[in-house]
This record gives sequence, structure tokens and C-alpha cells, in this order.
Amino acid sequence: MDVPLWLALIVVGWLGVKLVRPPWWLIAVLLLGGYLLAESGLASVADTTVK
Repeated sequence: MDVPLWLALIVVGWLGVKLVRPPWWLIAVLLLGGYLLAESGLASVADTTVK
């Protein structure tokens, strides 16, 4: 069964919010930080680190 990445991320994120119950400001900071990191020059550094 092939599941699209965007669907898997939504399900994992939803389960994380339901089970861990992080504060909403922390979720917003992580989403904004991830977006800014992806748009910056550090994206290639993070990509090589993750791989």
C-alpha cells in the first residue's frame, strides 16, 4: 500500500497533537521555523545532515 507523504505527515501530526498535547504556540513555532528553514540557505545543510 502506497501512502502519500503529505497524508502520512498529517496523520502523524494529528496523532502527536492528540497524544502529547503540546501547547499551540510550540506547534506554531515549529511550523514557522520549518518553513523558514526550508526557504533559507541552511536547507542544504539540514538536508545533508538528515540524510
